Amino acid sequence: MTRKQKRLAVIGTGMGFLALAALLVFYALGQKTSYFYMPADLLTRPAAAGDRIRLGGLVEAGSVVRGEGTQVRFAINDADNSVQVTYNGILPDLFREGQGVVTEGMLGTDGVFVADTVLAKHDENYMPREMAESLKERGVWQEQ
Repeated sequence: MTRKQKRLAVIGTGMGFLALAALLVFYALGQKTSYFYMPADLLTRPAAAGDRIRLGGLVEAGSVVRGEGTQVRFAINDADNSVQVTYNGILPDLFREGQGVVTEGMLGTDGVFVADTVLAKHDENYMPREMAESLKERGVWQEQ
């Protein structure tokens, strides 16, 4: 092999390694993606079964039902639409009816959202950007 061929072989091997590394990074990031939905979005364009998503909105008044142990069932709404949510775990201290929440999990085949994480807003001024924009569009939430 000449020097030129060796140099091209090293450059080609390096480029192949970088391409493989980039593909692996993009694949790993794609597996961790969870899209944000409001109840209206979820009803108009439902997520595929098994897809992890984030569902946000306000906890519907009168919808919180505590079951045995840490089982909780509640509804999330955006003024027009509502989605039933089940969660098995300890709820955040700030969780209450009328409170803004973001849940993470999967939509079940029966249309009930099965959450494995529930996040409540941490003070009266905070709201996730996507949720605030969607609630403002619907006229439900106004900045103070």
